[in-house]
Parts: sequence; structure tokens; C-alpha cells
Amino acid sequence: MEATIQNAEIIQRLMRYTYGLVPIVAGIDKFTNILTDWKHYLAPSIVSALPFNASAFMSIVGIIEIIAGIIVLVRPGIGAYIVMAWLIAIALTLIVGGQYYDVAVRDLVMAIGAFSLARLSAPEPTARYAQNPAAA
Repeated sequence: MEATIQNAEIIQRLMRYTYGLVPIVAGIDKFTNILTDWKHYLAPSIVSALPFNASAFMSIVGIIEIIAGIIVLVRPGIGAYIVMAWLIAIALTLIVGGQYYDVAVRDLVMAIGAFSLARLSAPEPTARYAQNPAAA
């Protein structure tokens, strides 16, 4: 039992760093475009609806991603749900845009991982539930 708990803690820690640091790196890259030119992932219909240019929008996106990553590192039980929702929103935007289906699928899979991190990071059940799992 103790080995299982230790394994779960290692997995939770690995996922915490992954889902914390990757959004931070991606967010920073929205300002540098070293990994990719992020504006290409915006559907033309979204770009035309923006009250500002695509670069400004991607800067806002970058700030949101950095904040989400920091929240995952500090409070993974909350931050992982935020990252999960963000990844689903990105995937839906890509699907609506009719391009980058491969990236949309990847983001949906990553959203499942973020959900798993949130569940692993949930507070321990109270003693009442631990004694009687059927009560949960």
C-alpha cells in the first residue's frame, strides 16, 4: 500500500511540474514566437472579430497561460481544472477554425491529463468517507 501511495505522489508531482511549466513556457513564447508563430493558430473569423490585432490577442493569451501555470504549481487541485478548461477551449477553437485537428486532439488528450492531475491533487477524503467508501 505504501509503495502505491509513493508512486501516486511521484506521478502527481511529475504532472504538477508538467502542467505548471508547459503553460508558462508556452505563455512566454507568445511574446517571442520561438517555438512557433502562434498567430497562425487563430481562425480568420476570430482575427476579424478581435477589437485589436492578433499579436495583442496572443500576448493576452500568453499572460493567461503564465498565470494558469503558476496556479498549477502553487495549487494544483485548482490550477489543473483551469488548465483543463483552457486546453478544451483551445481545442474547440481549432476545430471551429477547421484547421490543426492534430493539435486539437493533442490538447484534448492533455486536458484529460490535467483533469487527472486535479483528481490526484484533490484533498484526502475525510475519515468518515475513508471508513465507509459507500457513503461517498
